[in-house]
Formats: sequence, C-alpha cells, structure tokens
Amino acid sequence: MQRKTFLKAMAAASVLSVTTAVWAQNPIEVQFYYPVAVGGPITKTIDGYAAEFNKAYPQYKIVPIYAGTYQETIVKALTAHKSGKAPATSVLLSTDMFTLIDEDAIAPIDDFIKTEEDKAWLKGFYPAFMANSQTGGKTWGVPFQRSTVVMYYNKDAFKEAGLDPNKAPQNWAELKEAAHKLTKKDANGNVMQYGIQIPSTGFAYWMLQTFTTPNDVLLANEAGTQVTLDNPKVIEALEYWVNLAKEGVHPKGVVEWGTTPKDFMEKKAAIIVTTTGNLTNIKNNAKFDFGVAQIAGNIRKGSPTGGGNFYIFKNAPKEQQEAAFKFAQWITQPERAAHWSMDSGYVAVSPAAYNTPTLKKYGEDFPAALVARDQLPVSVAEFSTHENQRVTKTLNDAIQAALNGTKTPAQAMKDAQREADRILRSYR
Repeated sequence: MQRKTFLKAMAAASVLSVTTAVWAQNPIEVQFYYPVAVGGPITKTIDGYAAEFNKAYPQYKIVPIYAGTYQETIVKALTAHKSGKAPATSVLLSTDMFTLIDEDAIAPIDDFIKTEEDKAWLKGFYPAFMANSQTGGKTWGVPFQRSTVVMYYNKDAFKEAGLDPNKAPQNWAELKEAAHKLTKKDANGNVMQYGIQIPSTGFAYWMLQTFTTPNDVLLANEAGTQVTLDNPKVIEALEYWVNLAKEGVHPKGVVEWGTTPKDFMEKKAAIIVTTTGNLTNIKNNAKFDFGVAQIAGNIRKGSPTGGGNFYIFKNAPKEQQEAAFKFAQWITQPERAAHWSMDSGYVAVSPAAYNTPTLKKYGEDFPAALVARDQLPVSVAEFSTHENQRVTKTLNDAIQAALNGTKTPAQAMKDAQREADRILRSYR
C-alpha cells in the first residue's frame, strides 16, 4: 500500500514537473501597460514585481510596457483596444473609469470574483479609493498606486524664516502668511526662493481640488454627468491660488508638474503641493530636513484622492484576462502593498497593509509616510466625468488662463462650465 502511494506521489510530481517545464517554455504572455509619471526608479521596482510573479506563476509571463505619462498611456491603450490588440491590463488613472466604460474597453472586476477569498480581497480596499473605482453597482478598477495630495515643506527654510519647523500651515490664512515669510529675494529683487509652488500642467484640475475641497465644494457629481465649475466657492478657491502668484510668493504663470519636486529639492520653493507619489523620491534626494503635512484647510480639511488603478481590457483573450486579474490580486496583497508604498511613496491601498509589521515599523521610523493615509477620512474623489479627457482639458485650460492672467478666475470658470455642459449634455 505504501509503495502504491509512493508511486502515485512520484507520478504526480513527474506530471507537475513536466507541466511546469511546458509552462516555462510556453507561458501565456500578458502585456501590462504601465505609466511612468513620477520621479524615482519606479520601473526597476515594477520589473522586479513582474519577475517575481512570473516565477511564482510560470504559466504566465507578465510583460511591463512603459507607455509614458498617464495621458499617453490611455491613448496607447485605447488605440490598441480599437485595433483589436488591447493589452490584458493597464494601470491608468482612477479618473479614466468613465472614459473606459464609454469606450466599452474594460471588463468589470466583479466578473473575476469567484470565491469568498476573492470577495474579501475586493472589500479590503480603503473606501476613499473605491469612490473612483466603482459606478453603477459594479467595480471597474482595482486600486494600486493611489495617493492624496500633500504639502512638502523645507524645515530648514521654516527655521530661517522664524516659523515652527514642526508645524505646517493649517489653514489658508497661515499658508499665505508663511508663503510671504518664506519668499527670498536677491539684492535686485529677483526671487531666489518662492514661499509656495503648485504645479499647473497635466493635473491642474487636481491641484485646484486642493483648494476646492477645503472650501467645501465638489467639482462634479458622483455619476460624472454634471460639473459645478462656476460655483462661487470654486471661483473663490481659484482666486486664492491666483492671488498667491499676484502677491509674488508663488511663481507667475504655469508651473510644470515634473519640475516641482526638483525645484523643492534645489531650494527654489520652500513649500510644494503635489502627490504623495513623490515622497520616496524626495526622501532619497532632498539634502535637508523636510516635513510632510495634510493640505491646509479653510471651511474644512481635505484633499482629493488620486493615482492609478488596474483595469482589465475586455477584448484581450480570456486566459490573459484571468492572468491580469491574478497579477492585480497578487500585487495588492498586504505585504506586497506595504513594500510598494515604501518603494514608491504611494499610499498602501488597504488597512491590512498598514497592519503588517513591515509598514508599522516604517511608519514609526518615518511618520511622513502616514500623512497621506491619515488624510483619507477627509478625502474626496478625484474629479472625473464622462468624456473625461475633454472635460478635464477644458478645466485645465481655464485654470491656466486664470494663472496666466488672460482671464479672471470668475470668467475662466464660467466659460469652462459652459463648455463642460455642452460636452456632457448627452449624458444627462
């Protein structure tokens, strides 16, 4: 009897060995479009995850394709979809959800949920991140590299300006006062260090939300069919931003998204407002002591969430879709999400990740890593609508017109409201 059992075990092991060898020779190749939108060695980290997954699941071969910015990546992904060669999966902005649904490009994540374990995994993400991942009773994206917007501030500059280096500005009045004290000029009156810098290319609408959220106003409804750009509170929020530049404590005109962390590290700006996704880059490269704080409040505290979700493209072969789901599930497990947060600076996407010994210790040693997470209870969904690229461009252009001084904030927002209403008319 023992001999028969032994022979059966040997036969099973032999079959598994042969199957594994076949998988290794003929794995299912899965294209994974990934946007490179923030600084730091992110691509090496993603390559490492893909290699680790491929080793654990030799029947699959995840192939990361670095497709440029978020905007470039969605264009490439949708072009591939329309030509019948969609990638199995891509990390795209959570705000791209409505666009991807409108293009009939993605499969609901619910289609892949089979077991109780799957259900528990899907329920495990922070609710704030699911606001941009679900609509119409379905889940369309899986939170991955998610964020809130935070303030980074130079503690040395604060000390020099007579400000408390351990206390960031808590409200709009304190922020403006600090920005004035932190602005440094040379003998000829040229600004050497701005008190505050907020980027306005690429994600101007998102930065505007760092003022509209504290001013207790949302830019769009949950269904993505209506915007409120000409609301007096929205206009007031944009005026506050424009006035920082008028008063000389913020660079005039449009500020580049990509150069803002660099300007901070080169001491050209004492406070910057940007994604927590830049945290690890700044931590590794800033040559001075810096702090991280929640967005300054006004009527309330709060920030928009941000960042990217995994989406699964419905026209990819079924086995590739299954592999993409398995990869998304694997990479968002608590321990891996904890390491990803440390490697990238993004917020770990589940409370379970913050309960791992790894992230608990990291948070104790580097409390700045917990600021974005602690902001989640007062965070709102990132601005997203149907026809999202067109509506967002309309809003971005309006914000830039106000910052450039070609339109008043009130006129810029009224014009943007009119155009957005026109674009969204068919969805209401």
